[in-house]
Amino acid sequence: MAPTHVLLDLDGTISDSSPGISNSLRHAFRTCGLPEPNDEDVRTIIGPPFEIGLPQIGVTEADLGRVIEAYRGHYQEVGLFENNVYRGIPELLDGLARTTTLAVATAKPQETAEQILEHFELADRFDMIVGATIELGSSRRTKAQVIAHVMARMGLSSGPGTVMVGDRDHDVEGATANGIPCIGVTWGFGSTDELVNAGATTVVHSPADVVPALASTYREHLR
Repeated sequence: MAPTHVLLDLDGTISDSSPGISNSLRHAFRTCGLPEPNDEDVRTIIGPPFEIGLPQIGVTEADLGRVIEAYRGHYQEVGLFENNVYRGIPELLDGLARTTTLAVATAKPQETAEQILEHFELADRFDMIVGATIELGSSRRTKAQVIAHVMARMGLSSGPGTVMVGDRDHDVEGATANGIPCIGVTWGFGSTDELVNAGATTVVHSPADVVPALASTYREHLR
């Protein structure tokens, strides 16, 4: 037995977006007269909304809005497609689509997520693509809020019939907040320790491991 619905994160799960995010962040910091972040800082903040991640690497509240604005301008023009689909992901999606309903649940802005998935010709694998709203402080910014929105639109309830797949602790925490299990993946930006400590049901290391993990997760939660 396996879940009927699978929600997948985008950055760090479906595609490696780090080149475009890194280049656009550095551009934004330079534009705003701030010291450029190093590689580790960039890696740390990929995934969660920037109002959560940027303060963790020293961006003050006074600078936050203009850094985000400078980032978005560069990313939409240049960084959006500095991006690569992870090996094995198209095959994973094709396999999952035969037996489950798929949706994307990402903290990336909705329009940007749609553009990326269409660019890589992956959009048609998903019944729904849901991203965050752009306005800071709006009601769909965190991963928990995005997942809740997906579940409400698809008429899903908590339990093992729906599973989140993601690479960062906020994917796990967002799933837990909505009463569904999360499979953590390590080919993205989070570590095994981060995912386990956040409460991931299981952690896998390649796209080929996801389908067996889904079945195992479903059985485990039925006990």
